[in-house]
Amino acid sequence: MGVPIGFVDRVEHMDELRSVVAALGDGRGGQAIAVDGVSGMGKSALLRAFEAEAPAGCRVVSTRCRPGIGPDLMYGPVLDLLLKLGEAEPRRRGRLRRMLGATGQGVVRSAPEVLSAIVPGLGAVFTLGREITEASLDSGSMPFDSLLPFRHAAALRIAEGLLDLVRQGPPTVVVIDDVQHIDESSQLVLDQLLRALAGEPLAVVLSHASDAAHADGKESKVEALLHSWAGEGLLRRRTMRGLPPDAIAELVAQRHPAAPPALSRRLAELTGGHAIFVSLCLEEWTPQDGGEVPLPASLSRVVEERLRALTDQDRLLLATAATQGDVFLSHTVAAAAGLPHDLVMERLRLIARGHRLVVPATPPAWARWESADCYRFEHRALWSVVYTEQSAEQARSRHARIAHALGQGPPETMSLERRLEVARHLRHGGPSCLLASADAHFELARDAATQGLSFAEAERHCEEVIRAVRELPAGTEGRDRRLVRVVELLLSLTEVRWRGQSTPAGGPDIDALAAEAEAAAARCADPDLVIRATLLRGKTLLATRGLVPSLEKLRAAVDLAEEHGDPAALFVARVEYGRQVSKRRLADGLAQLREAERLYASDPRLGGGATPVLQHARNLGEMQLGITLFDSGHLSEALGRLGRCVTRLREEPLNAELPMALNYLAQVRLGLGDDAGAAQALREALGFEADRGGDSAWHAYNAALLARILADRTETRGEARRLTEEAWAETERTWLANLVPIVRNLCAEVLLAGADGDPGAPGAAELLQEAERLAVATCVETRRSGMVRSEIAAYTLRSRIRLRAGDPAGAVEQAREALRMLDEVGDMPVLRTEEVLWHAGRALAAGGAGEEARGLFDRARREVLRKAGLIGDEALRERFLTAVPLNRSLLAADGEGTC
Repeated sequence: MGVPIGFVDRVEHMDELRSVVAALGDGRGGQAIAVDGVSGMGKSALLRAFEAEAPAGCRVVSTRCRPGIGPDLMYGPVLDLLLKLGEAEPRRRGRLRRMLGATGQGVVRSAPEVLSAIVPGLGAVFTLGREITEASLDSGSMPFDSLLPFRHAAALRIAEGLLDLVRQGPPTVVVIDDVQHIDESSQLVLDQLLRALAGEPLAVVLSHASDAAHADGKESKVEALLHSWAGEGLLRRRTMRGLPPDAIAELVAQRHPAAPPALSRRLAELTGGHAIFVSLCLEEWTPQDGGEVPLPASLSRVVEERLRALTDQDRLLLATAATQGDVFLSHTVAAAAGLPHDLVMERLRLIARGHRLVVPATPPAWARWESADCYRFEHRALWSVVYTEQSAEQARSRHARIAHALGQGPPETMSLERRLEVARHLRHGGPSCLLASADAHFELARDAATQGLSFAEAERHCEEVIRAVRELPAGTEGRDRRLVRVVELLLSLTEVRWRGQSTPAGGPDIDALAAEAEAAAARCADPDLVIRATLLRGKTLLATRGLVPSLEKLRAAVDLAEEHGDPAALFVARVEYGRQVSKRRLADGLAQLREAERLYASDPRLGGGATPVLQHARNLGEMQLGITLFDSGHLSEALGRLGRCVTRLREEPLNAELPMALNYLAQVRLGLGDDAGAAQALREALGFEADRGGDSAWHAYNAALLARILADRTETRGEARRLTEEAWAETERTWLANLVPIVRNLCAEVLLAGADGDPGAPGAAELLQEAERLAVATCVETRRSGMVRSEIAAYTLRSRIRLRAGDPAGAVEQAREALRMLDEVGDMPVLRTEEVLWHAGRALAAGGAGEEARGLFDRARREVLRKAGLIGDEALRERFLTAVPLNRSLLAADGEGTC
């Protein structure tokens, strides 16, 4: 037959792919190429031809992303590649065959389960991630950014597992066709692979249908990702365009040597070089037509001509088949059409033999045990024409019947692929399928998040649930309960992207959704739902409108839990309220957290870590009580509590809260003059999260706090600057609202310390300017968010910067604003009162208000002595008074030294 239709005139593209193989053979490391082009231009044919001609010393392993369900098929192409590579590796082949062979028609293995069998160490990551995810989703109060490191760690392990398999064989080219349909979990793995290619015997070739990137669709995100990778130099992009006239003439000569020249000219005019259209038209032409053949003017016309040759019943069968997809099963078509399976099998066999519309195909993996024939349409373009010829209701009713047919069988035999197919048809099945669609997508969302740590896929399923539930008539049984449940799940999944806005990037209006869930919970009249929805609203208000309106809702959740009499709900609500109210009124937070501790100790239903939710709330409450005691001046009690808490958390299997507890312990050690101990705790936290992988707001905070310690010493000031730059970049990526201003203030302090350390050095003025810019940004942000503690600290920083810049009047102005706010609210967390008073006193002294300054120094000294009086251990008290530079200066003879 000659050169394949999609491969003619593709010499340049093939040479580019061959160069990738040549680079591998020469030991120059792997490269990556993405072949772009609109659908039907011959990209898949090019990849097949490339695979067929691979030299003996090179291995080509290919996979294809699935249209329709591909973006939700977590780890789909990655798992396929791993299985093919594992099958080629003798040590793992037997284990894989035993595992997959045992599946048979019995229990279906999940993707994470199979991946864990292939990739060493991955099972532990999935297990821990699943337990933490479930605790987060069940509690509604866990900081969700603690889950992202597990997802990132899973991607790292999978990529390393794939590379390990590659290293055990010949140089390898991985080919992924139709990458526009790739799921986001596989995207993470692919990203890791591309970044490792330079030193590995692996190359990557992708094909991408550029016309699939509709605005705001799943495929548009893949287009953006390819653009980003190309911009970083991780891959090259090459575009396949329409066949030129000379290539079409070559095809005509190969297929129909006797055809007149006019045929190729006419084809070029009508098709614009579209490879599939050219192929279809050539198949329609006969020698009797000569050069005057009246070729149809569109692809749909070609298909319609073929369909006219079918009987009405056969056209009905094909329309039903097209509703299942471009690949379909005979028994599903029979069930949806209401016809005997034997009859349908025979009709499809005859259609495939005589009409050039469908061809026999290998069934998808989820259907390999089905007693059915499998077919596919010759081209997706042909399938599209057949599918769109239905009326809207014909399509809806057929989708509904197909969903019912595919949904038969025991739940344990339902693979993810099959469940996604069922959900897809329910989604298009119209009003009668809304409830079933909502339930199917909710279970898929929950499983995607907990089993595969595939949070992006879970979000999309949640959005489908919300759409379906909203379309249900008001008053439908179960409607409101489903809405509350899915909104809570979706907001938990998107929490890491809340950036102090109502709508996170690419996400929903979080406060509007939370308000909708709150109203739905009230209609359900279920106290537990109402409490959870109220807590959730408190969190979204914190992100969108600030601390004060948030506290009103969190307080309401505590009151509701008290009225309901449920100790678990009351404990969780009180811990959450205590954690947040501490940021506004330290004494109230301390009272709430002490009461939560008393409740936990006195009620046997709460103790012993009865559930992950209660265990998580207990951990949060215990560490928050420790740091609140420190902020209130009870340093020795705080040190003991946090030391015990850290020791216990190190022994827990999940360790989710350990970086947070180590941060609090470091703060207490710093407050007691133990800089080395504080740095040790912070380095432990950073090391723990580095091993776990991924971005985390607490990792950024710990890095910034360590930088602040290092900035006071000349020999470590360079490391401090590097840490703050990395911490701020990570903060911008994670943006946990309550930590952002703290990290920004720490970055400003490091800059100020650099300027103070060497006042005459070049660049000192620029350091001061950058420090002031950061402090001003915090003042602006905290006025909206209500994070008064960080606002006071920022005004104090601005006063210090102005004083250092030689502007005592400006320093006094900023210091007075910090004092005014401190006098209004009293002691605050992450803010040492004596430090605010000390720096304000220095500014006022420089501004000529000596008497007022001395009064501030006296207040600061009394505060230090008050805290010292609460330290029972004599050695610890002595260190507090002498090892902390500020305290030492305040207690000097005149109380106005430097620190």
